[in-house]
Formats: sequence, C-alpha cells, structure tokens
Amino acid sequence: MWSWDITDLYSPWRGKTFKAYKVIDIYSRRIVGFRVEDREVDSLARDMFEDAIRAHGAPQFVHADSGAAMRSTLLRDALAAHGVGMSHNRPYTSNDNPFSEAGFRTMKYRPGYPKVFTDLDAARAYIQDYVIWYNTEHRHSAIALFTPAQVHDGSWRQIWTARDTALQVYHDAHPARFRARPKTPSPASRVGINLPNEPVAA
Repeated sequence: MWSWDITDLYSPWRGKTFKAYKVIDIYSRRIVGFRVEDREVDSLARDMFEDAIRAHGAPQFVHADSGAAMRSTLLRDALAAHGVGMSHNRPYTSNDNPFSEAGFRTMKYRPGYPKVFTDLDAARAYIQDYVIWYNTEHRHSAIALFTPAQVHDGSWRQIWTARDTALQVYHDAHPARFRARPKTPSPASRVGINLPNEPVAA
C-alpha cells in the first residue's frame, strides 16, 4: 500500500508556495515517487504515479486525504488502469494519513531545512537530495532503525542477522547485565491504515 500527499514549500514571494508531491510505501517507508512543482495539478500527480509504478510495480491501494488532486477522476482512472484501488481519509478525521504526514514532518524538522526556497530549482534540488538521504541513510525508528531502502529491497534481513548475532554473543558474555535474553527488533510484519482491532482471545 502506498500513501501520498502534497505539502507547501515557502518561496520568497508572499502568497506563493512550491508544491512537493510525495508517494511513500507504508511498509518500508521508502519514498517511491516525488516531484516539486509550482502548482497542485492532478495531471502532475498522475505522471508521478506512472513513473513510480514503472520503477516499483503497482501497489494494491493508494491512500490519500480528500484534496481535489487526490480525488480527481483523472488520477483514479490512471490508477485503475494498473489495478490500483484508492482510499481516502474519513470525514472530519485529520490524522488518517499518518505515514505521509510523518514523512513531511521528518523533512521539515531536519537540521538545515530551508524555511524559504529561493526558486523552484532550489526547491527541486533540496528535495532530490533529501529523498536520497531519507531512503538510503535515515535510520527510521518505525522500522527498527533500518533504512527505508533496506526494508524495501529485503536486505534488512541480512543486517538483522548480524545485529542479532552480535547481541546474543554480548548477552552470553555478560548475562548479568540482562534480565532476560534480548530480542533484536525487526520491522512490523503487518502495516496498514485504519486497521481493525485485533481480536482478543477469551
């Protein structure tokens, strides 16, 4: 499942913002599609998704809020042509797109984030560099401190094995420092948006 959103990037001109479009895979947290434009238009979103699907294959569903570009017939038809369904935020529920919102928060609170972008080219250059850093270097707390790229391509498993081996060796050498045998964190096996509550055993 993918999630997507658009956020404003401030320009030097009052009332003028650049638009950062972003698509994220909610399991791996990898940014699989992005672009920066001077306007919010459904045709630009469609083109972004076409590029992302060519690069990564089609997801089952795409989730977004209820903005005009997100609910456009043009985008819906383009995704449907790839067998992709769409879901949207529930009415009056502002936090129904947490993966995209958290991703933009990570970007905007990163040290060195420009409060103002001098022009569209500067905004595009910054986002390009940020996406590379985020996907390949950022140790994401929600995916056990692996990078999104490692979780997306499955290479996290080899890294997990090395981490677990080192942790168990340390435990065996210093058992008094632990209350129990430690467990090495790994990414969640199930991720979704508005998942139903798990049944509780009687």
